[in-house]
Amino acid sequence: MSNIHRLAGTVDVDGLHYDWELRREPHWSEFEGWKGMAVALLQQDGQRGAVLEFPPPKRLLKGLPPSRLQISDALVSRGIRAALLAGWEPMSRGQPMVFVVDADGN
Repeated sequence: MSNIHRLAGTVDVDGLHYDWELRREPHWSEFEGWKGMAVALLQQDGQRGAVLEFPPPKRLLKGLPPSRLQISDALVSRGIRAALLAGWEPMSRGQPMVFVVDADGN
């Protein structure tokens, strides 16, 4: 199972369940250069989502070919904790909040 590249899943953070899915893979933008992946989050039974924007992988900045994405539960969990610390309130109403995180999800 560890060889399967997941593009969505569910993680448990502090007793609450959060669904996540890959929204954007790293890609080249004519206007902004390399953009990293984006992961959408939603607490189960929550109303307001969040989007984690990651920096582009260093290999792309060096001109190397893209590789397969590795999205682990630990990476998503760190991103959820970072978003919560930055003010994300999953039970509130409104548009999804966008959070820029580092490559480790912090």
